[in-house]
Amino acid sequence: MSENVVFIQKYVQLGDISNCFVLINKEVGWTSFDVVAKLRSIFKTKKIGHAGTLDPLATGLLICAVGKNTKLIPYVQNLPKVYKATFRLGATTITDDSEGDEENVTSTDHLTKQDIVNALAKCLGTIQQVPPQYSAVHINGKRSYALARKGISVDIPPRKVIVNSIILTNISTPSSIELTINCEKGTYIRSIARDVGMFLGVGGYMSKLERVSIGSHLVTNSLTISELKEKLS
Repeated sequence: MSENVVFIQKYVQLGDISNCFVLINKEVGWTSFDVVAKLRSIFKTKKIGHAGTLDPLATGLLICAVGKNTKLIPYVQNLPKVYKATFRLGATTITDDSEGDEENVTSTDHLTKQDIVNALAKCLGTIQQVPPQYSAVHINGKRSYALARKGISVDIPPRKVIVNSIILTNISTPSSIELTINCEKGTYIRSIARDVGMFLGVGGYMSKLERVSIGSHLVTNSLTISELKEKLS
């Protein structure tokens, strides 16, 4: 599949950008749909889609398909993904990330590195994961986040996901840890943060997230929307 995912610069050189993949470095605050809308304007076509949603607070690699390449999106979605994440321990939020207000704040001074490693280990492999309340999961024909915004809490059934590896890269304080996570399609990093906090008995949420790769494709080879505009001008 990797030979089909070609960086936009190659198509620029060939003078053919009507059917291609674009590696975008999504900025914080943008939704994945915002990126697609900008690309539709740049490429002057409605036939554009993305291969894996990033939440507005997340940054990093978003692979978008143009023209006939939209048919190949499912193949890209099935590629493994790597994230750099920061978890805040000792508090929870309703959104399981920093978009919501902190609740249930408690001390984490008693936590050791081994405690954290043991909790992370419970999130490895093929696991049953419950998506966040604020997610795009369909519940009785409605998006879970739409119900959550109305104050309606629903039971979201767990689903099987695969987490290939979790590397603890840094412990800034007992309440802030940095991780590199390699996982498969459908995994919610916010849910891992929530569950790690639950396993530790102190609560937790995801405070920062960057997607650094999808398959062999790296965020370092991607372009922001403004950089793409400049290259195509």
